[in-house]
Amino acid sequence: MDVANIQPDPVNLPGLQLSSVGQFFIPASASLQERRPRTLKHGDTFAVFDHNGDVISGPGSPEGIFHRDTRYLSHFYMTIGGARPMLLSSTLRDDNATLTCDLTNPDLFDGTGKMVLEHDLVHIRRTRFLWQGRCLERLVVRNFDDQPREISIELAVDADFADLFEVRGTERGKRGTRHPSITTNDGVELSYTGLDECRRSTSIRFEPAPEMVTAQQAVFRLQLQSRQARSIFVEIACNCEPDSSPTAAFFKGLRDARRALRLSSSRAAAVETSNDIFNEALRRSVSDVYMLLTDTPEGPYPYAGIPWFSTVFGRDAIITALQTLWLDPTIAKGVLGHLAANQATDVDPVADAEPGKILHEVRYGEMAELGEVPFRRYYGSVDSTPLFVMLAGAYLERTGDLETLRGLWPNIEAALIWIEDYGDRDGDGFVEYGRMTEEGLVNQGWKDSYDSVFHANGTLAKGPIALAEVQAYAYAAFSAAAMICRRLDRRELASRYCARAAALQFAFDAAFFDEALGTFVLALDGNKRPCRVRASNAGHALVTGIAYPERAEAVVKTLMEPSSFCGWGIRTVPSTEARYNPMSYHNGSVWPHDNSLIASGFGRYGYRKEAANVFEGLFAASTYIDLRRLPELFCGFRRHRAQGPTFYPVACAPQAWAAAAPLCLLQSSLGLTFDPENTQITFERPVLPAFLDEVVIRNLTVGGGAVDVALRRSGKQVTVEVLDQRGGVRVVSVN
Repeated sequence: MDVANIQPDPVNLPGLQLSSVGQFFIPASASLQERRPRTLKHGDTFAVFDHNGDVISGPGSPEGIFHRDTRYLSHFYMTIGGARPMLLSSTLRDDNATLTCDLTNPDLFDGTGKMVLEHDLVHIRRTRFLWQGRCLERLVVRNFDDQPREISIELAVDADFADLFEVRGTERGKRGTRHPSITTNDGVELSYTGLDECRRSTSIRFEPAPEMVTAQQAVFRLQLQSRQARSIFVEIACNCEPDSSPTAAFFKGLRDARRALRLSSSRAAAVETSNDIFNEALRRSVSDVYMLLTDTPEGPYPYAGIPWFSTVFGRDAIITALQTLWLDPTIAKGVLGHLAANQATDVDPVADAEPGKILHEVRYGEMAELGEVPFRRYYGSVDSTPLFVMLAGAYLERTGDLETLRGLWPNIEAALIWIEDYGDRDGDGFVEYGRMTEEGLVNQGWKDSYDSVFHANGTLAKGPIALAEVQAYAYAAFSAAAMICRRLDRRELASRYCARAAALQFAFDAAFFDEALGTFVLALDGNKRPCRVRASNAGHALVTGIAYPERAEAVVKTLMEPSSFCGWGIRTVPSTEARYNPMSYHNGSVWPHDNSLIASGFGRYGYRKEAANVFEGLFAASTYIDLRRLPELFCGFRRHRAQGPTFYPVACAPQAWAAAAPLCLLQSSLGLTFDPENTQITFERPVLPAFLDEVVIRNLTVGGGAVDVALRRSGKQVTVEVLDQRGGVRVVSVN
C-alpha cells in the first residue's frame, strides 16, 4: 500500500521534513471500524455505505460511490416523513452480490407535536448492487398498519466529484468546475469538469417518477392500503448513459451480476469443514476475493482493497495470486498477463520507473492525471519485480502451462535484468531501493510507512535500503528462472540463474543472519550496516527457501515467542523493539497476509504445528469480526481470554490478500502441493488446527484432472481419503 497508515503530525517530529514522513497518508479523523461500513464492488466501481444503506457526506467521510478513483455520489440520504428510518438489519449476501437493508419508521409527529404514525408500522427493504458502472436499487415500502397510510419517502442526493486522494485527506489548492444540475421529471444529472479537462457526470433516475425532483432531493408520496407494498427503483450511473428503465435495469443487472459471480467462482475448488464458523469465514474469503477481481484484457485481476486501494497494485495482486494458486490458477494467469502488459520499458524518475520494473500502482483520477500525486502509473515498489518472476515459476509448477510461460518469457527476462542491474544499485549482489524524486514513496517494501525501517535504537535507516524479504524474493526469482529455463530447454541460462540463486543465498546468510538475535535482521542500510531488529520480515525468508535449513528452527522460535506472537498472529515488530507500537501500521500490528506467508514458510521447513497455531490465532480473531471478514490489519495487543482483537481504525475490508489468508493457511497446514506433469497431488505431513477435525475439498484440479478429497483427524495423524477421481489424478499422502 502507499503509506495508508495513521501518520503523525510532522510538527511533533523535530528534524523531519514532511516529505520524509509521507505525503499520501490517510488521516485518522474517521474510523472505518467505528462505522463498520457496507461495501460493494464491480469492475472499476466500488461503494461504501452505512448500515442504513445511506451515504452521509461530511469531513473525513469515506462513504460514497466511487468510479475510477473519483467519488460520483457523496450524499444519498433516505428519510420517511422527514425522519431517518430505524435500522432492523443490514446484510450482504454470502457471495457479495447484493446489500439488503431492512428499516422501519420511527414515531412520526406533525408540526404541532402530534403523533401521526406510531413506530414499526412501515417496513422498507433496500436491495442494492453494482453492475457495469451503475448502482441499482429497489426500495420496497410496505404498510403493516391496519388502515391506509400516505407515506412520504425523501431521497437527498449530491456528488462532490472528489478525487480519492482528497477523500483520503490530501488538500488541493484548486479544483475544477461544478456545473449546474439538470433536473427532469424522473431524475437529475450532476456533473463536474476537472482541471484535467475531463467531464464527469452522475445520472440519477427514479421509477416511478417522484412527485417532486430538485437538484438535491426526490420526494415520493405513496398511498398504501393496509398490507400493501410499493416499489421504487433507483439507477445511479457513473459517467455512462442511464438505462431506458431503472426497473428493467435492476432485474437484468441482478441476473447478470449473480450469473457472473457464479461463473467466476465456479473455477475454484470448494472447501467444507467440520467447523461451521470457519465455513462462514471461508465463504466470505472466497466471495471477497472474487468480488475484488476485475476483468482486464489479460484476465481477472484482484484489486487490492476497499475503500482506499480499489485499483491495480502489483505487489498485492501477486501475493493474492500466490495465496490462491492452489484454489484457482486462473487468477495468477490474469495477474501475470496484466503486469507483463504494463511492465516499464523506459527510465521515468517521476514514476520511479526503469526498464523491466513491475507496477506498484495505477490511478485514474484527476489528481493522478495532473501529476498532483505520482500514481498515474507508478513503479515505486522494490519487491513487485522479483515477486512477478516468483509467481511465474509458481504458476508453471502448479499448472504445467508452458505455453503461457513461453509467451511471458521476454517480460520475465526483462524483470530479471532489472533485478541484477537497476535493482542492485551498488553492485553488492543485493536488491536495494531509493526513490528517484522527492515525490516518490520513501519506503518501497510492503512495509512502506516512513518509520518502518530502523535500527535497534529506533533511528530511522537511510537508504538505499536492502530489505531481508526482498533478497528472499530475488532468490526465489532466480530459482524460478532456472526452473523455467530448464522447461524451455535453455540449459545454459538455467545454470546461470541457479548459480546466481546459490550465490545470493550464501551472501544473504552471511550478511543478514544474526546469531544474537536468533533471526535475520530487518535490513541493511545505505552504509551496509545491519538494522538489528527482529521483525516478521524474517519469516518471508522461510517462504522462498533462501534460509539454510539449519537457520529455520531459530527463526521459527523467534517468531513464535510471546513478544512476537501475540495470540492472534505474529506482529510485524515484536514488543522488544524500540519502535514497537501495537497501534501502528507496521511496527507492532498483525497483518493476516503476512502471517499466512510466514505460516507457509513454517510449513516449507516442516514446522506445520507452528503454522497451525498461526492459523488458529487468525481464525479466532475472525470470530469476533463483522461478517467473519479479516481486515487488512488489526492492532497487535496481546490476546486475552473471552476478548476479541483490537481493531485498526482505517484498515481496509475487504482486502484481497487478507481475504486470501485463510486459504493460504489451509494449504500450509495440509502440506498441499501439485505435480501437473505426473497428474499428482501430494499432502505432505498434513496437520489440522485444533478447531478442525475434517476438511473436504472438491474439484481440486491438476493436469487436466480433478479429485474430491477428505482429510480427517485420526489420533495424532491426519488421514487422506479420495472421494472421487476424474482424469487419472493420483493422490499421495506422506506422513
